Parts: sequence; structure tokens; C-alpha cells
Amino acid sequence: MENSNNVTEFILLGLFIEEEMKIFTFAFFTACYLAILLGNFIVFITIFNSHLIQQPMYYFLCHLSFIDTCLTSTTAPRLISDIIASSKTISYNGCMTQLFAFHILGGVEIFILVLMAFDRYVAICKPLHYMIIVNRQRCNMLIVLVWLVGFWHSIAQLFLILRLPFCGPNVIDHFFCDSKPLLKLACTDTQVASILVIANTGMFVLTTFLALLTSYVIILYHLRNHSAEGRRKALSTCASHFMVVLMFFIPCISTYITPPNSKDNDKEFSVFYAMIAPMLNPLIYTLRNAEMKNAMRKVWCKNLALLLQ
Repeated sequence: MENSNNVTEFILLGLFIEEEMKIFTFAFFTACYLAILLGNFIVFITIFNSHLIQQPMYYFLCHLSFIDTCLTSTTAPRLISDIIASSKTISYNGCMTQLFAFHILGGVEIFILVLMAFDRYVAICKPLHYMIIVNRQRCNMLIVLVWLVGFWHSIAQLFLILRLPFCGPNVIDHFFCDSKPLLKLACTDTQVASILVIANTGMFVLTTFLALLTSYVIILYHLRNHSAEGRRKALSTCASHFMVVLMFFIPCISTYITPPNSKDNDKEFSVFYAMIAPMLNPLIYTLRNAEMKNAMRKVWCKNLALLLQ
């Protein structure tokens, strides 16, 4: 494959931004990235240093905060710097590394959201068996499994791109290296590769989203037998999770279910699952959650008291 590639670097076009808007956009995305780092750091530390870490839902949320931070960090620094940079080149190896990192972390995030939905399903539909089904040992096994599946998804995506020859065009119409814009630059027929990318990512995301929707329908059906207070609490928790699922999956489906050669808004949609959703996740899970707010007060007041001593 090395011999069939004349391209040693790519040029990222980034987002189309008018000259007079560059400073504002640079400041906006910088603020978003700092908010992601701070918000997810607070959620992670709060759960890790409180009793909430013993509960499966918050155990998975702790992992989600970590993944959100890593996922955004694969694209946000480059997006921010390229807004004002004169040179927007990225090496071939750097591009492939970014592709692999984004897809493994994105795959893990998807399955973490699935695990959180599974946790809510067991808690509401099988409450008497909850501690047996979702015990810590099983949670750890599920997290390991999630990383293995994410790894193989990313390896498959990377392998498809590495097999393609790049012999001339090297301008990527995106703000990071992804499979669909790279397929457009290949010097060969990419019809089979395009179908495989849609199957590997597009159909995978769509199927997962439909499975999550089905789980929520089942949960709502079982809530009929709960008390009014139980329904209110369960709906509040599920509503938070469902908002996160919608913000992440709808742009993902819109991006990866369409063929690479179609006219689309992939860059704009990508901003939602790469930047906006990770920024809003901490707010959704804290502002709507009394347990998180109480834990935050205890943990951070304790840390503040220790600092002042």
C-alpha cells in the first residue's frame, strides 16, 4: 500500500468561515472546548470521589465523561487552530491516527450509551434482580467488552482506508480526517468501500439507535405499574439519557448513512457529536439530577475546605 500512495500529507479545509467571523468562531469553539474539559472533569471527579461510583448508572456516566473528553480532544484542538492558521496540513500518518482514534472513541461512546440504557431497563423492568444482573464484576466485564468492540470497529474502518491508493488530490473537505471525505480522494473505484463504510458505521449507528428507542418504549410500558413518584423519578432519569442519545445519534445517522458521493452537510453535523453533545452532557446529567447536585456540593465543598486549611 505504501507504494501506491503519492500523498504524504492532506490539507483540511475545515469549516467554511467568513473572514470577519474568524475571531468570533475561534473564541466560540475555544470556549466550547474549555467547557467540555471543565464540565466533564467536574462530573468525573464528583462521581469518582463520592458514593455514586458504587451505582452502575453513575459508574457508566463516569466513563462517559472520560470518553467525551477524549473524543473531543481528537478533533477540537485541530479545529480551533485551523480557524486562524495559514497552513492546515496534516501528515498521512497523522490523518490515519486521527481516524482510528475518533472511531474507537466514538464506538466506545455509543456502547456506553447502550449500557446506560440497559441499566435503566433493568432498574425499571427487573428491579428485584437489579443488583444481581448489574453487579460491579459484570459492569467491569461490559466496559472491557465495549472497548474491544470499539477497537475492532475502528480497525475495520482504518483497514478500509489504508487499502485505498491516494495519488493526487489531497484536500479533505472536513475539519478532521474521517472515512467518508477520504473516500472521495481515493484514486480508484470506491463503491465497495463506500458500502462497507455505510455498513460498518451508518447501519451500525442506525441499528443501535433503533434498539435504544425500543428499550425506551419497553421502559415506558413498564412504568404504568409504578407509583406516581416512581414514574416521575424514572422519567426524569430516562429523559436526561434520551436527550443525550438524540444529540449524539441523530447527527451521526445523518452523516454516516448517506453515500460518500452525495451532497451533504457532514461537517456541520459532525460539530454536534464532536463538540456540542459532549459540552451539554455534563449539564444535562447534573442540572436534572438531584443526586449529582448533592454529591457535587459534598465533594467540592470538602475539597475547598482542604485547600483553605
